[in-house]
Amino acid sequence: MSLFRKKQLSNEYSDNSLNRVLGAMDLTMLGVGAIIGTGVFVLTGVAAAKYAGPALILSFIIAGLACVFAALCYSEFASMIPQSGSAYTYSYVAFGEIFAWILGWDLVLEYGLASSAVASGWSGYFQSLLNGFGIHLPTALTSAFDPSKGTIIDLPAVIIVLLVTLLLSKGVKESAKFNAIMVIVKVAVVLLFIAVGVWYVEPVNWEPFMPFGFSGVVTGAAVVVFAYFGFDAVSTAAEEVKNPQRNLPIGIISALAICTVLYIVVSLILTGIVPFNMLNVKDPVAFALQFIGQDWAAGFISLGAIVGITTVLIVMMFGQTRLFFAMSRDGLLPKKLSMVHPTSKVPLPSTWVTGGLVALFAGFVPLDRLAELTSIGTLFAFATVSLGVAVLRKTRPELKRGFKTPWVPLIPALAIIFCVYLMLQLSSFTWKGFVVWLVLGLVIYIAYGYKHSRLNPVKSE
Repeated sequence: MSLFRKKQLSNEYSDNSLNRVLGAMDLTMLGVGAIIGTGVFVLTGVAAAKYAGPALILSFIIAGLACVFAALCYSEFASMIPQSGSAYTYSYVAFGEIFAWILGWDLVLEYGLASSAVASGWSGYFQSLLNGFGIHLPTALTSAFDPSKGTIIDLPAVIIVLLVTLLLSKGVKESAKFNAIMVIVKVAVVLLFIAVGVWYVEPVNWEPFMPFGFSGVVTGAAVVVFAYFGFDAVSTAAEEVKNPQRNLPIGIISALAICTVLYIVVSLILTGIVPFNMLNVKDPVAFALQFIGQDWAAGFISLGAIVGITTVLIVMMFGQTRLFFAMSRDGLLPKKLSMVHPTSKVPLPSTWVTGGLVALFAGFVPLDRLAELTSIGTLFAFATVSLGVAVLRKTRPELKRGFKTPWVPLIPALAIIFCVYLMLQLSSFTWKGFVVWLVLGLVIYIAYGYKHSRLNPVKSE
C-alpha cells in the first residue's frame, strides 16, 4: 500500500563522501557542547521543585540510561544513512512514508518546542543579569502568558529567537574550534557553581529525599530527558568520523557520562543550598548563588549561561530548519520550504517559518509545559529509531553499516522499554497535546503530503 512506500537506499548512499576528520575527543566535545545548556541551567530547578525534590539525581541517572540505549541505535542509523532529516529519514527507510511523516511531524514538535524552552531559559538568565545592574523589565514582559502573575509575553525570549533566526538566515557556520571554546566556557561556569556552592550545602535541605515518592522521580526523569537531547548532534556527524565503529560509541557515551556526572553534582548542590520547593524559577543556578549571597558568582553564572544557552538555541533551530527542508524536498511539505538562497545556500523560507513558530511558543507558553511536550516528542523519536534498528537488521541486512549497535535486539528493546515507561509518566495534558499535534499532522499529510510526495507516481506537479 502506498502509505507505506519506502525510500530505497542502496549501498552508494551509505558511502561517505565527506572528509573523515573527527576523532573520539572531537565527538565528545561536540556532544557536551550540545547537551550542556538548558538542562543544567534551567530544568534542574523546575524538575526539583515540581517532580523529584532532592532525588533529582536519580531522575538524571534514569534519563541518562534511556538515552545511552537510544544513542547506540541512533549511531547505527547515522553511519548507514548519512543524510539530512535525522530520525525522519531513518524511519522513511525502515517503516515507510506514513511513519516517516508521523516521526517528522513529531520532530517538528520536538525541535520547535525545545528551541522555545531554550529561549525561555535564556530569558530567565538575561533578566537575572539585568537585575544585577538594577534594570527591571515591566512584569508583563518578563514571562509567558499567566494572568495570575500579571505576565503577558516573554519579550527577551522572542527577541533572542528573532536574532538567532537572522543569524541563521545569513549562513552561520559552527566550526569545531568555536564549539570547543563554548564547551570550555559552559563547563567552566558549571565548575564555578560547584566550587562556590559546595561550601554552603545544608544536608537538612535533602530531607525528605523523595518528597513526591518514586513516581515523582520517574516523572522527573521523563521531563529531564529533554536535558540530554543534544546527543543527536553526535550521531548526525557519522559521515565525518574516523573509524566510526570505535569512535562513535566512545564519543556518545563519553559525552553522556560527563554530562550525567555534572547534572548529578549540580542537582545535589542546588538542592543542598536551596529548599527544593523554592527552585521553580527560570534561572535556578544563579538564583541559588543569590540565595547564599554570592552575587558576584551569580553574575558570572548568568553571563556564562547566556553564552552557553545561545549556542544550544542556534543548534536546535538549525536542526528544525533542516528538518523542514528535508520534508519539503521529499514533497511532504510545500516546495517553498526547500528553496535555498543562491548565495548564502541557506533554506530561507524554512528558517523564517521556524523563527516565527519558535518565537510564538517561547513568548506565550510556560517553560514547564514546553519541557514536558518536548520530552514526549523526544522519547517517541528515540523509541521509534530503536525499533527501526531491529527491523532493518531483519529486512535490509545488506546495507553497509559503519557502526553496529551491540546486542541487537536487547539494546533496542531496553531503549524502547525505558522510553515508553518514561512517556507514561508524563501528565495527561502532555499526552492530550501530543495526540492533538499528531492528529493535526495526519490531516496535513492526507490533505497535502500524500498527493505531493516525490514517491507518489501520479502526483500532480
